[in-house]
Amino acid sequence: MSLTLLATTHRVAPGLLSWKAWETLRSAARVLARDDHPLLPYLHEAGVHVEQVAEPDPAGLVAAARAGEGVVWVADPDGDERLMREIGQLVLNDPVDIEVLHGSYDLPGARLLDLVSVMDTLRRDCPWDAKQTHASLVPYLLEEAYEVADTVEDGDLGALREELGDVLMQVAFHSVVAAERTDETAFTIDDVAAGIVDKLVRRHPHVFGDVTVSGADEVNANWEQIKAAERTAKSGETASVFDGVPMGQPALTLAAQLQRRAERAEAPAELSEQIASGRAASGSTASGSTASGSTASGSTASDPAESGQADDIGARLFGLVREARAEGRDPEAELRAVSRVFRERVQDWERAQKE
Repeated sequence: MSLTLLATTHRVAPGLLSWKAWETLRSAARVLARDDHPLLPYLHEAGVHVEQVAEPDPAGLVAAARAGEGVVWVADPDGDERLMREIGQLVLNDPVDIEVLHGSYDLPGARLLDLVSVMDTLRRDCPWDAKQTHASLVPYLLEEAYEVADTVEDGDLGALREELGDVLMQVAFHSVVAAERTDETAFTIDDVAAGIVDKLVRRHPHVFGDVTVSGADEVNANWEQIKAAERTAKSGETASVFDGVPMGQPALTLAAQLQRRAERAEAPAELSEQIASGRAASGSTASGSTASGSTASGSTASDPAESGQADDIGARLFGLVREARAEGRDPEAELRAVSRVFRERVQDWERAQKE
C-alpha cells in the first residue's frame, strides 16, 4: 500500500474536492488530519472517519504505509512543507510509495483572494495604511499608472508584472477604504469587479449576445452607441458627449480625448479648427471663465483673435494635437518620446563632463 498526502487550497471553499479525492478518502484504511483542519466537518458529513491529531507523526505515517495500510494524510491548505521534508528524509534510503493527490486546485484569479486578505490586514494593523483616504491615495494611483506606461515604453516586459501589481494594489486599497462606510456610497472589491464585468458584457453584444459585426471598426461604433445610451440613461435626458471625460488629466491627453469625443458626435470640424487657429467664437473664455465671459477673478477674457493673441501658446498646442491625431499619432506619446531623446542627450552631456 502507500501513503497519500491529500493537498487542497484555501482559495477554494472547504468540501469542494475532486471525485478522485473523495474515492481515495472513502477507500482508505486510515485517514488522519489535524484537529483544526477546515475539511473536518465535510469529511464527517460524508461519513469519512478521520483520526484527529494535534501534530502529525512522520515516522508513524511512514511505518503505517510500510505495514500495508492505505493511509491518507489530509495536508493543511498551506501545503505542510515541513512534514513533506521530514517524510522525504525518512524514506531516502528505504523508499515507500508516496502519492501527492490534489483534491482541489486554484482557479484563474484565485490569488486575488490573497490580495483582498492582505489589504484587509494592512488596513487593520498598519498605522500608515489605516489612516489613508481616497484623496490621499490618488497620487499613488496616478504614479503607479505612469510607471506602467514607462515600463511598456521601455520594452521592459519583465518588470510589467510588478508594475501592474502596484496598480492592482491601489484598486484593492480604494475598495477596502470604501467597504468601511456605512451609507449608500459603500462598496467592496466584489462590487467593483461586478460592475466592470456587467459593463464588458453589456458593451460586447457581438460576443455575449446575438449581434453580428463585420470587424473592429463596427465593434468600436457599437461601443460608442452603447456608451451614449448609458450616459442618457444616467442623466435622464440627452447627455453630453463629454460626460465622463476627466478634466484633471494631463492637458495633451485631455485635448485629444475632447477632440475624439467631438468627432464621434459629428460636431463641426470648424469648432476645433477655430480654436487651433486662434479664431475662437466670440464669447469663449479662458480657463476658469464663466459662461458670461468673466473669469473667476472678475476680469473679462476676450477672444484670442480680438486681443491680438493669434499665436496663443494654448491654441497652438491644441492645433498640434489636432495635427498629430490627423496623422494617426498619439500627441502624448510623441511628446514623451521627444522628451526621452532630450533626457538621453542631457545624460550623455553629463557623462562627458565627468570624463
